[in-house]
Amino acid sequence: MNYKILLFGLFVVIGAGTAFAADANLADAIKEANAADDVGKVGELGNKPERLEWLRDNGFGMFLHWGVDAQLGSVISHSMVGADEAYLDRYFNELPQTFYPKKWDAEEYVLLAKTAGMKYVALTTKHHSGFCLWDTRTTGFNVMNTPYGKDIVREFVDACRKFDMAVGLYYSPEDFSYSHKRGKTIRRLGHQPSPDSDPEYVAYIKAQVTELMTQYGDVNVFFIDGKGKPATKEVVWTLQPDCMITRGAIQSPEQTVPGLPPKEVWETCMTLGTQWQYMPQQLDHLKDGNRVVEILVETRAKGGALLLNLGPRPDGSITELQEDIMREVALWNFVNRESVLGVRPWIVTNEGNTWFTKAKDEDTVYIFLTKQQDWSRKSRRDFVVGSVEATDKTEISVVGYTGKLVEYSKMKTEEVAPRFEQKQDGLHLSIMPGQRLLNHTDWRNPIVVKLTNVKASCKPPLVMNGKAKGKDGQVSFNGELKDLGDAKEVLVGFEYQEYLGFAENMYNDEWFSTELTEMTEPGEFAKTIEVPNDKTYQWRAVVKHPRVKMTGDHSKVSVK
Repeated sequence: MNYKILLFGLFVVIGAGTAFAADANLADAIKEANAADDVGKVGELGNKPERLEWLRDNGFGMFLHWGVDAQLGSVISHSMVGADEAYLDRYFNELPQTFYPKKWDAEEYVLLAKTAGMKYVALTTKHHSGFCLWDTRTTGFNVMNTPYGKDIVREFVDACRKFDMAVGLYYSPEDFSYSHKRGKTIRRLGHQPSPDSDPEYVAYIKAQVTELMTQYGDVNVFFIDGKGKPATKEVVWTLQPDCMITRGAIQSPEQTVPGLPPKEVWETCMTLGTQWQYMPQQLDHLKDGNRVVEILVETRAKGGALLLNLGPRPDGSITELQEDIMREVALWNFVNRESVLGVRPWIVTNEGNTWFTKAKDEDTVYIFLTKQQDWSRKSRRDFVVGSVEATDKTEISVVGYTGKLVEYSKMKTEEVAPRFEQKQDGLHLSIMPGQRLLNHTDWRNPIVVKLTNVKASCKPPLVMNGKAKGKDGQVSFNGELKDLGDAKEVLVGFEYQEYLGFAENMYNDEWFSTELTEMTEPGEFAKTIEVPNDKTYQWRAVVKHPRVKMTGDHSKVSVK
């Protein structure tokens, strides 16, 4: 039995405003197809190693969250949870009548992503509301039944192909429209019917995903949000074995970067502001371009991919503020792209505000000098790096800059060129930015230093978080020193910061430190500090080696 042909034909025609009435034979036919000898089960299918390696190499993409309720400037889809029938009636029947994004130009988003050095773009084909941005036969709640009347997914895919951008599709198996038509209460927790076990619902999911996998050619990246992952993955990998699934198949934190680098391939998805969809109330809460660059650097230093989200306006256009941020990111990445593409983590992710990546197949280390305010391109600054050791073949450069001259300056090459010197306490760097990237002299984004033919200076220690307890204005932290590395003694303690919220936590990159205690062998350690009541803190254990500092993962504790 040919599963691809069978699934392609299992679509249920549905008119606008009518309930989905499943073909009585749909679930049985799909079940029969799944049982065929030439069809793999989800447990036997998976991301191909070469596709995961592609994500390691090209870990920067654009996310586009957009739905019919962008017209309202509300949170995407979730306003339907707890809404009364009058609201839902307007949502299902009135919003489609006014959805007319006449300024939507998929090519503009793809070209912006390409300019910014991104390697893939992912579009929300259907969020939890159930509204489909493609020409689907499974539900009338779709873009074809709006004044716009054109397949947005088709326009998006065509734009990606035209400009050689990897195609990414987001899909939510959870569907509020589907639940509502069956008389169920709209909810995320305990979603009913179950997208994992209800036969009709599973058939519905498979029909939709089959459309996405058969109508648009090759899909490179697929993002699954919510329950219903087994059915979705089965169709994706059966119809397109080379498609890489991120969320649903690999670790995919949301709105944060893990404290410890995950061992496997991972991708974080993050908004420019605090919301996924266009929301006029949050346009003054956007991360600036420099913060976005810092997050990209941290993500790549920890071996991850950053999927950065923009929310198109109701008319399809990008907001001026979002574009301005992306243009700043584009300039930095245009200069420094080699330091974030085709790289892997170094032996440490960072030394304070200095971050690292390593070239994939070479003894080349990139050093990101962040938090350097008011640094004129004509001035020199000195740094000491503990984790990198020079060899007799080591060479140094500033990425994007020849190191030979500074415009409108009579300084000689030896006065502007980057320098290094290996000393007992570490590798000393002397750096002048030099390149004129803006008219004014101050460049706030990280300068990247490239060192070739270098080696690790030490074996780093290892520390892990234990438990923490907060009460009566105090927090008690516990940690465990697992390994001293190659040191005879180390210092241990904790770092903490106020936790600002799920999406807001990435706005806070300042950490406070407890007193440090000396340890000469592995074991547990603890510290109690006084803090204000009624706050939540993010914290991590810390170990200081003579050369480097290592931390545990990010944990949270509340004080009451």
